[in-house]
Amino acid sequence: MTAARSGDADSTAAGPARGYGGLRVVTFESRLAADSARLVHNAGGVAISAPTMKEVPLESNDAAFALAERLLAGDVDIVLFLTGVGTRTLFAAWQTRFELARLVDALSRTTVVVRGPKPLKALRELGVPITITVPEPNTWRELLVTLDEAAESIELAGARIAIQEYGIANGELVRELAARGASVTQVPVYRWELPDDVAPLEDAIRQLLARTADVLLFTSSNQVFNLLKVVRRLGVESGFREAIREVVIGSVGPVCSETLRECGFEVDFEPSHPKLGTLVKEGSELAPAIIIARREGMRAARVSVSTRESVEAQKRGQSPAGTVPYDSVFMKACRREPVPHTPVWLMRQAGRYMQEYREVRARASFLELCKTPELAAQVALDAQQRIGADAAILFSDILLILEPMGLGLEYVHGDGPSLSSRVRVPQDVDRLREIVPAEALSFVMDAVRRTRADLPADIPLIGFSGAPFTLASYVIEGGGSRSYTETKRFMYADKGAWDAMMDKLSRAVAAYLRAQIEAGVQAVQLFDSWVGCLSPSDYRSFVAPHVRTIVAQLPSDVPLILFGTDTATLLDQQAESGCSVIGVDHRVPIASAFERFPRLAIQGNLDPALLFADRSVLRRQAARVLDEVGGRPGHIFNLGHGILPGTPVDNVVALVDAVHELSARS
Repeated sequence: MTAARSGDADSTAAGPARGYGGLRVVTFESRLAADSARLVHNAGGVAISAPTMKEVPLESNDAAFALAERLLAGDVDIVLFLTGVGTRTLFAAWQTRFELARLVDALSRTTVVVRGPKPLKALRELGVPITITVPEPNTWRELLVTLDEAAESIELAGARIAIQEYGIANGELVRELAARGASVTQVPVYRWELPDDVAPLEDAIRQLLARTADVLLFTSSNQVFNLLKVVRRLGVESGFREAIREVVIGSVGPVCSETLRECGFEVDFEPSHPKLGTLVKEGSELAPAIIIARREGMRAARVSVSTRESVEAQKRGQSPAGTVPYDSVFMKACRREPVPHTPVWLMRQAGRYMQEYREVRARASFLELCKTPELAAQVALDAQQRIGADAAILFSDILLILEPMGLGLEYVHGDGPSLSSRVRVPQDVDRLREIVPAEALSFVMDAVRRTRADLPADIPLIGFSGAPFTLASYVIEGGGSRSYTETKRFMYADKGAWDAMMDKLSRAVAAYLRAQIEAGVQAVQLFDSWVGCLSPSDYRSFVAPHVRTIVAQLPSDVPLILFGTDTATLLDQQAESGCSVIGVDHRVPIASAFERFPRLAIQGNLDPALLFADRSVLRRQAARVLDEVGGRPGHIFNLGHGILPGTPVDNVVALVDAVHELSARS
C-alpha cells in the first residue's frame, strides 16, 4: 500500500478500470453472502456484506398438515406454489407424516400452479405433475392474469385455493382471488427473521448515512422489509431515505422491484436474467454511469457560501478581504505568524471515503486518474471544497517518479502498487535513469496548473513527493513491506551503492518539487512514511544527509513540510533538515513537539481512526489537540496519517468546522 502518496489516494487503487471501478457495493444475501462478496470483488467493486435474513421453519406447522389432509380427501381444487425453498420445505414437513406417493397422487388430481423456475424445478424433482407455469416476470399480477386466461378450464368462482406462502403473506393476491369468488387458504411454511448478528447490517446502514456506499443490490422482498425494520429500530429512517436517493439500486427481478417501489425506493436496473451473478455483473456495467449522472449536480450544492464567494471574487479578478495564497491562514501558519484560526487540511482528503472521488474512479483506473490532469484537478478541487479545508493538495502518487526512472509501475486490484523492476544488487543502481521531471512528468505539472487556476485565490495548493528513503524501499522491495528486510540488507551491505541510489533519487525529488513550485504550488510536503522503521543512528548515517540535500535545493520562501510515521525517535534529526514545518503523527504528544522545536511550525496530529467516532467524541478530541497546542503560533491541524477508507465524510466536514470554531481568535 502506498500510504505515503498524496494523502488523496488509497490502498484499493487498482489497474485498468473495469466493472464497478471501486464503487462500494452493499449486498443483503444471507446464505450466499460469501458468494455475493466474491462476485462483487471480481467485478471490480468493494463488497459490503450485510445479511438481512435468517430462514426459520415453523416449529409446529398445523396449516401445512391440514392442507395435506384436505389434499388427500379431495377438498382442494388449486394449489399455488410460489417459491422453490418454500415448496421443498412444505414437502419435507409433509413427509414426516405422509407418504410422498400419496401426496403426488393427490396433487395430480388438482390444478398445480407454479410461479417461476425454482418451484417448477422442485416439483419436477418430486414427480408432481404441473398444470400451469406462470410466465416471467412471475409477479402475483402475472399469476392472476394467467389464471384469468385459463377461465375456460379453471373456474375461480367457488374454487378452493391453497397458497404456499414464503415468509410474508401477499395480501393483494389473496384479496384479488377472493374478489373472483375463490375460497383461499394461506399456508405459511417458514418465516424470515433478522439474523442473529445484525451488526453488519447496522454498519451498512451507517455507511449509507455517511455516504460511503454507492450501490445496493437486492435479491428478495424480505431483504427490503428486514432492512427497513432495522432502519426504524435505529431511528434513522428519515436520513436513510434521503441518503438512499444518492445510490444506485439494483433489483433481481420484478417481484423484488415491486416491493422496493411500494416501500418508496427507486429501482435503477434489473438484470436480464433473475440470477445473483447476472445482477452483480450487469450492475457493474450500469452502475458507474448511473451514479455519475445522479450526483453530477451535487458538488455545486455542497460548496459552502464562503467558498462560493471566494470563487466569484476570483472570477472578478479580486481576492476576498484582499488575500492571496501568500497571506492565507495556512501560509501564515507555516511562517509561524498570527492567524485568525488554526488552519486545517487532511492527508488523503480526496479518497474513497468521498462520493465524488469514487465517481471519478468508477470511470478511470488509478493511474489514468493520476495521468489525466483535468481529472486529477477535479478530485483535488472537489475535496477541498467539500470539506472546507484551508489548503488543497495536488492529486498524484509518490511512486509516479519511479516510472520514468526505468521501474515499471502498476496497481494490482486489491493489492496496491507493484514495481516490475527493482534494485537488489549494486549493479542495478546504474540502471536507474536520471530524469527531468518537468518533461517526464509533465502531466503532473499540468495538473498543478489546472488545480491552481480553479482554486479560490486564498486557498494554497500543496505539492509533494516521496522522500528518498521511502522511494528507495519501494525500489528495493518492489512494493510495500512489513519489515523492510531487503531494504536494510542492501543498505548495510554496500553503503556506497546505497548512497549512489539515494543521490539519484534525491536529485530527482528536488527537481520534481522545483518543477511543481514553478507550475504553481505554494508549499510542498515530503512524505517519508516508511522511515520510522530505522533507528536514529541509521537515519543519521543513511538518510539525513540526502534529505538535507533536497531541502537545500528548494526555494527558501516556499514552506516545506517533512512528514513521516513512527518517527518519534527521529524528529530531532528531521528538524535539523532545514524544513519549515515538521509533521508529527498521533503517537507523539503535540505539545512536546512545540517545546522541542520552537522555531518550526508543527503539523498534526489527530488519530485518523477518531473520524469514525461519535461527533461529540470527535469534537472533544479535536479540542484536546488544540488545547495541547495552547494557541502557540505555527500550528497546522492535520491527522497522524491519511483519512481511512470508509470514513464518514460528514465527520470530516464536522472536524474541519470544529477546528475553525474552537480555534477562532477574537
